[in-house]
Amino acid sequence: MGYEEILLSKNEAVATISLNRPDKLNAITPTMLAELNAAVRDAGEDENVRTIVLTGEGKAFSAGVDLVSIGDRKIKEGGVGSILDDPARRLIVQIETIPKIIIAKINGFCFTGALEIALACDLIAVAEEAKFGDTHSKWGLRPSWGMSQRLPRAVGMAKARELSYMAITFTGREAADWGMTTRCVPRAELDEAVNALTQTLGENSGGSLAAYKDLYREAQGRTLYEGLNYEASTAYVIDDTEERVSQFRK
Repeated sequence: MGYEEILLSKNEAVATISLNRPDKLNAITPTMLAELNAAVRDAGEDENVRTIVLTGEGKAFSAGVDLVSIGDRKIKEGGVGSILDDPARRLIVQIETIPKIIIAKINGFCFTGALEIALACDLIAVAEEAKFGDTHSKWGLRPSWGMSQRLPRAVGMAKARELSYMAITFTGREAADWGMTTRCVPRAELDEAVNALTQTLGENSGGSLAAYKDLYREAQGRTLYEGLNYEASTAYVIDDTEERVSQFRK
């Protein structure tokens, strides 16, 4: 399908989905969310795709929600409403549940709703110069795409409270220092760093990676003993094991 506000490209085993409103710092609209849902589903169903990279065109990943896009709708109780909430939550569920690794490639500004989407990804690679922030409290809004649950898991509760209460802007380097990111490099090296990640992922077993993704997702919502039981009792389809271990059986 054709897209108006995103780009989808595929190069061998890697699908790249780019938010594509650079003149608006890739601000998120209902149209963009619908297209992101479609593109993630497309890449997820493509048997040739092993890894998905989510990024933004221009100097931003995304500045967050485009409030102009909700028109004359009243913002009630600090929520942007179902026109954005419903497709955003569907997108995040897709990101967290499709059996492929999704990398958020943060090249520039990444604020509020965009940060909520990035935090749902499996891996986050950032430019040191990137700028992040949770600005809900600055504009009289409340999180509704998962910030209150995922940010504390990424940086710890004390730091999450500080960032959200104060609406602090922080850099990619600071995000890395707090444990939020997988890779942090100068912006000029970000493409190379993400390419290295996708290459390594492509060399590993897709079935094993899908199993790990499921297990780590479950680990976030279970006690240690519940998680251990889930790990021990859950079966996965991994069809390349014999091929990979055959060299040790000669």
